[in-house]
Amino acid sequence: MVNKLYTTMGLALLASVCATRPAIAQLKTQVPLSSLSAFTNPPKNWEIDGSVHADMDKQNVFNLGKGTGILVNNVDEKNPGHDLYFGLRHGDLDLELDYMMAKGANSGIYLQGLYEIQLLDSWGTVNPKSSDNGGIYERWDDTKPEGQKGYEGHAPRQNASRAPGLWQHMRISFQAPKFDEKGLKIANAKVLYIWLNGVLIQENVELSGPTRGAYDTKEAALGPLRFQGDHGAVAFKNISYTNFDKPHPTVANLQYTVYKGNFGEEPDYAKLKPEAQGTTPILTSNEVKLANEYLLKYTGTIHINDAGEYTFKLSIPGGKGALKINNTSVVPVSTNRGTGAVTLPSGDQPFELFYSKNVDWAKSALGLTVAGSGVREYLLSDANVSSNDAVDPILINATENTVLRSFTDLPGGIRVTHGIGVGSTEQLHYTYDADKGMLVQIWRGSFLDATPMWHERGDGSSRPAGSVQYFGKPAPGLAKLATADAAWPADTNGTAYKPKGYTLDKDTRPTFKYWIYGALVTDASTVIPGGQGLHREVNVSAPVEGLTMRLAQGSKIEQLKNGFYTVDDQYYIKLDEGTDAKPTIRTQGSTQELVTPIKQKLTYSIIF
Repeated sequence: MVNKLYTTMGLALLASVCATRPAIAQLKTQVPLSSLSAFTNPPKNWEIDGSVHADMDKQNVFNLGKGTGILVNNVDEKNPGHDLYFGLRHGDLDLELDYMMAKGANSGIYLQGLYEIQLLDSWGTVNPKSSDNGGIYERWDDTKPEGQKGYEGHAPRQNASRAPGLWQHMRISFQAPKFDEKGLKIANAKVLYIWLNGVLIQENVELSGPTRGAYDTKEAALGPLRFQGDHGAVAFKNISYTNFDKPHPTVANLQYTVYKGNFGEEPDYAKLKPEAQGTTPILTSNEVKLANEYLLKYTGTIHINDAGEYTFKLSIPGGKGALKINNTSVVPVSTNRGTGAVTLPSGDQPFELFYSKNVDWAKSALGLTVAGSGVREYLLSDANVSSNDAVDPILINATENTVLRSFTDLPGGIRVTHGIGVGSTEQLHYTYDADKGMLVQIWRGSFLDATPMWHERGDGSSRPAGSVQYFGKPAPGLAKLATADAAWPADTNGTAYKPKGYTLDKDTRPTFKYWIYGALVTDASTVIPGGQGLHREVNVSAPVEGLTMRLAQGSKIEQLKNGFYTVDDQYYIKLDEGTDAKPTIRTQGSTQELVTPIKQKLTYSIIF
């Protein structure tokens, strides 16, 4: 079924939108993980290691290797563990990190020590709750009746979680509660966004108070960053944060003038007669009573608290605009939107801004944001800002097993022209390249965004709407290798490859077919129960001397116990028990490959 979502840019969403589209890369602080020196009185259950793998057969068990770079909460039934506090006390904060859950593990990130972002082994959960991975945990009130004690929890939009033992990536943007000079709270804390494994799972969530498990019930402007350590084994690496500890610039003394006409560039104002003019407390396009063909000019002062470099983003839909500060061009004349950076001293600085609108179908909507070191991107204008995106997304939901042919774009500018997207009701989907006989990507969450294909003329492509794992540059799934270390072929030339389409089983799941080296190959993948991965079965109608299958390629492939191979710590390959295939990890330049001979049948699982 196809859903067409209609989105608007409302007042309540604008602050979130600005926060999720930063104008500049803020200076990040990287947390050193060569020792535990970044933490306050670290409990004994926390340690620094060099490698970590989860035991897929046991709860809360990691296999650890000596070294540095990974922070590990190593707990068991005899050692329940304690929480870990950073030396950092923060207000507004952006936090980015990689983390790994042990099987069945439970942990959390407490912003300011009060508001928990849940970390959980939620692998295979189809309908996540606030207590699942990426959820904002509930508040709690013991005085309420049973079943009502927990409240105001926020489930992730979809489950983008990976299997235990695989690294997951999370980005959090947090806005601390605000207080007046008397210490009274005047604004609640907010989670501006959470991205999990490339998917936006939380956005603009207001927090009325601390969640369950907070170290204190009292909110404050500053608080400690805290990792939960008493519920399960979890590991972290690549931890960095941006602490927004400086006040944002403000504008004042605003005067506006409106001129009627179609202006392609900034005119000589002395030769023009104003249509309207006056003063206003905020930058806005609402002062203009004309629908089109006008120029709005602002003058005023911008107050800079701390000298430094600042980046400005100007939104001027349906026309052109520019920004000057101290009579110096900051945002040059731009169409629809523009960006510029400038180093400014502290104090009040004069500025000029103009917005010339001449496209009749566009809505008048002037927007200006500023960001700098220690200053989160802040909206200096009113919230009447255009997203500059008039396209409503066209989403395809897999309410049943679904097959869709389209172009598929992969990283590196690669376009798969014979891509076939296969969706399942268990929210685990994949794309098959019918020109190569290869799985090119797998993802968890929603199915496909068909906007590029179906909006207006379209370009024929669709894109995954969930958390994606790519399998490398497309190449034949099967090949004859002259020697054991021969390079894997880039295409099917010389193989007599001929695609034969696919057939559907009773549950509308496809089996792909093609001829190669004179043999008919059938290739069928089914979703592992719970959406935990794919089980793949490849059959060859007649033996082909030297026929080899490439199961995976990556920077690092390791063999684990119980038939598991891990690929870049991002997904697992597991051959079925009883198979006579003997995989080999081989190195080709900077890449490793997992390959195996194939005679008549090969079955294995891709787990992520």
